[in-house]
Amino acid sequence: MSAEVVVFGGVVVAALIVATLLFKAVWRVAEPNEALIISGLGAHTRTELADSLGFKIVTGKGTAVLPGFQTARRLRLDSRATNLQVSCVTQQGIPVQVRGVVIYKVGDDFASIANAARRFLDQQDSMNGAIHELFTGHLRSIIGNLTVEDLILNRERLTSETRSSAADEMSKLGLVVDSLQIQEIEDETGYITNLGKPHAAKIAASARIAEAQRDQEATEAEQVAAANKAAAWRDAQIKQAAYQAEIDEAQARSRQAGPLSEASARQEVVVQETRAAELEAQLSEQRLQSQVRKPADAKAYETVTLSQAERDARIARAEAEARETELRAAAQASQVKQAAAAEAESVRLRGEAAAAATRATGLGEAEAAKARGLADAEAARARGLAEAEAAKARGLAEADAIRARSEALAENQEAVIAQQLAESWPQIVEAGAKAFGNVDHMVVLNGAQGVEEMLAKALTLGGTGLGLARSLLSNGGLANVNGSEPKKGEPKQVESQ
Repeated sequence: MSAEVVVFGGVVVAALIVATLLFKAVWRVAEPNEALIISGLGAHTRTELADSLGFKIVTGKGTAVLPGFQTARRLRLDSRATNLQVSCVTQQGIPVQVRGVVIYKVGDDFASIANAARRFLDQQDSMNGAIHELFTGHLRSIIGNLTVEDLILNRERLTSETRSSAADEMSKLGLVVDSLQIQEIEDETGYITNLGKPHAAKIAASARIAEAQRDQEATEAEQVAAANKAAAWRDAQIKQAAYQAEIDEAQARSRQAGPLSEASARQEVVVQETRAAELEAQLSEQRLQSQVRKPADAKAYETVTLSQAERDARIARAEAEARETELRAAAQASQVKQAAAAEAESVRLRGEAAAAATRATGLGEAEAAKARGLADAEAARARGLAEAEAAKARGLAEADAIRARSEALAENQEAVIAQQLAESWPQIVEAGAKAFGNVDHMVVLNGAQGVEEMLAKALTLGGTGLGLARSLLSNGGLANVNGSEPKKGEPKQVESQ
């Protein structure tokens, strides 16, 4: 490295050091709780008040101060406190001593800073003395117009009047009051003490009265407690007597326990025997139901079912025979009809042939017409005979079918009646239930059995159900086979619906 470079570097470093030192010597920064008061050459501010005073005020920032030409001094803006102790006389002529504290500071605006700088810049420690003298004078004048009672009962009035009366002087000094508190008021004559004695005596009297009342209440409570204690002792004696009576009664019962237990056992035996008899009766009824009534019902159902099946079989066989007879008669009638038609056709052909022969022989048209007429008559007679035979065969078949059906029904009238009643039972029950149509509320005591008995009585006594059953049987099952009433002496025949 050459010597020139080293020299140049040294010069640059020295220049930087010198510049830093010059900057630190020239530049001044105001702290947040202070204001810089700069006076000297070129020191001025834009505010008219500060410019007229001939110095510059800087707060919260920095500024350059030319050494030798300008001077920068600091004015504290933080809070200060001074104690007050004032001896004065009230409106009543009673001397009192008032102790308090004032917390104040320099105002934050330029006008207040300028006023405080002109008065206290070099004598900032003398602010407390000035404030003390200022508020002492105002307190004496204000307390002279107040009574001791006002001082004790309304200290806020004293502080507010003091602050308002000192506001103009504080503004001229560039100061503002943050707080003014009256801490204590004393008097040498004992006026304040005597002022509280009536209240103290009243409180003492109230205390004595309250104590006497509590003593009376305590005495009454003790008497009530003693009465309650006596009542409790009495109740205890009564309860002991009652317990003794219960013990005696229990002992008497224990002596009678043998006969009572024997009677109770006998009563329990009677109850159990009664219950056993009831169970035996229920068992007998169940046996009757399962061994007699239900098998009888099943047998009756079987008999009815078999009768119905046999009746249906006979009716089917009779209908089948009638159908067979009808078919045979229809076949015979068809054969007869065909034979008659053939015979008629043959007679007609023969007549036409004879007529042709007659014409051929010259007998004339009259003989030919006669021959044709005879042929037509023979054909018509043959057709009539065939139709008569067919009607006779159909009538015989229907008569055989009706006779077979009537024979089957005559042998099983009870089954037919039971079937018709079963098919028409909903209509019979509906007709019997109309007897209860106007009943709003009905109580049945023995369940389904009671309902059955009541419905049976309605059917028998009212007559509606039996009348419907009779009409159904007379209209449906007991009519004559051919639709007319049977003649006297002839047996009635029934037909299944």
